[in-house]
This record gives sequence, structure tokens and C-alpha cells, in this order.
Amino acid sequence: MSQRKGLENHTVGSGFILLGFSDDSSLQVLCFAVFLVIYLVVLTGNSLIALITVVDSSLHSPMYFFLRNLSFLEVCYTSVTLPKIIECLLLAAMAYDRYTAICHRLHYTLIMSRGLCIRLVVGSWIAVVPVQVGQTYQVFTLPFCASHDLHHFFCDVPPLLELACADTFWHQVMLYAIILVFAILPFSLIVISYIQIIRAILKIPSALGRHKTFSTCSSHLGVVTLFYGSATVTYLKRRSRDSVDADKYLALLYTVVTPTFNPVIYSLRNKEVRIALKRLLRTK
Repeated sequence: MSQRKGLENHTVGSGFILLGFSDDSSLQVLCFAVFLVIYLVVLTGNSLIALITVVDSSLHSPMYFFLRNLSFLEVCYTSVTLPKIIECLLLAAMAYDRYTAICHRLHYTLIMSRGLCIRLVVGSWIAVVPVQVGQTYQVFTLPFCASHDLHHFFCDVPPLLELACADTFWHQVMLYAIILVFAILPFSLIVISYIQIIRAILKIPSALGRHKTFSTCSSHLGVVTLFYGSATVTYLKRRSRDSVDADKYLALLYTVVTPTFNPVIYSLRNKEVRIALKRLLRTK
């Protein structure tokens, strides 16, 4: 793209060159092969999860409704880099579903109605997308220095702010405010939900009953741990000029590896999903 150079060697509205992981052509081929396999696994695994939660009537419950939307989001994010914080809200909704199922079992179907589930999912998109669009607009109105080489494999906000030739203090404040509202607050709700869940489980007299009840939450808890663990390491670690390579690989863990393991966790840890998958494969 053409560059419009200002008097102070700043550029506005120019493109960026994503440096990726390596300039070595042999390593680029290897990276392409590895990422292609990972992408196919993400696409196949999450698509299967979404498919079986639609076609199998035994999985027509709020938990699997949220799981279907989460799988759809993982496919979209890996393909197009959609706002990842939508996943935070979906995970919080899934935690609320598990809390209701265990702590308010008799009123579960009344509370977790289809209408509420749809409102939670649609509300997640409505709340997040305008904020992300606004943040993207604000970032790209900044003047950038002559170098447009981005030490990353996608246009993430922190690396872009490092290239800006202007004061980015308020942009960073906005970034952390978004993280606080759309990541930390949902995580706090997840923690509160699981505190109540654990209290309810401990009141169950038999060890077998406690194990069966907790097993209904284990898959979701595993995905929450993987998602928030990788996101915390990626975005809350101290950034420096000397750690750009490490930042890229941490972002890879957060954006690519995590969506790969989500369907694996749900298929291995969830008996209902395994049975539905076997029924689907048997039918095919």
C-alpha cells in the first residue's frame, strides 16, 4: 500500500508487514505445515462439537447450547481473529448454567430457559463487538513511525501501540479497562459460581454422588483454566523490546493451541458428548 509521509516521518493509514515467526524459508515451510494441521484439527474438532449438539436431541440443553456457540466462536476466531473476549462472556454464561444446575436443580429448567440462553449469547456479541470496533478505530487513527514491521503474526493491539509515534497512555488505559470489564469481571463471576458449586457438592453425603456431580463441571473448568491461564500469561506479563519473540509464541498458545484442546477436553471428559459422537459416526 502507498504511504502518506508527514513532515516528521510519520505515516497515516498505511499497511503493516507481519514478520511472523521466521525469515528462514525451510522453517517457514515447517511452520506452514504445523499450523495447517493445527487449523484443520481446530476446524474439524469444533465443527463436530457444534454439529452433534445440533443433531443429537440428548444434547439439546443450555450447557450444550453455550458449547455450540463457543465452538463456533473458536472456528471463527482461528479463521478470522474475531474478538476473543466474547469467549470470556460465554464461559461465564456456562459457569452460571452449571451453578444453576447444581445449586438450584429443581428450578433449573425454569431459570435456564431457551430465551435466557439466547439473550446471553446475543448479549455477549452486542456488548463486545462495538467496543472492539471502537478500539480498533481509535488505534488506527494514531500516527505511526516510518517502520511498519509488526513483530507478530496478527494485528494485536499492544504491538500496534508500540509502533505509534504519539502518546498512547489513554489507549493503554482503554485496553486495560476492556480487559477489566470483559475478562476479569466474567472470571470473577466464574470463580463465585464455582465457590457456590463446591459448597453444594460438599453437602452431598456420598463420595460417588460428589464425583458424579463434579464431573458435570470438569470439562468447563478445564477449558476455563486453559483459556484464562494462557490469556493471563500473554497479556498481563510485562512487555519489553527484548521479548517480542516470546510474545509471539505466547500469543500462539492463546490464539491457536487453546482452541485445539477445547474439543479434545469436551470429548474426553464428557460422556454424553462421546456417546453422541459415536452415534453420529455410526449413522454416517
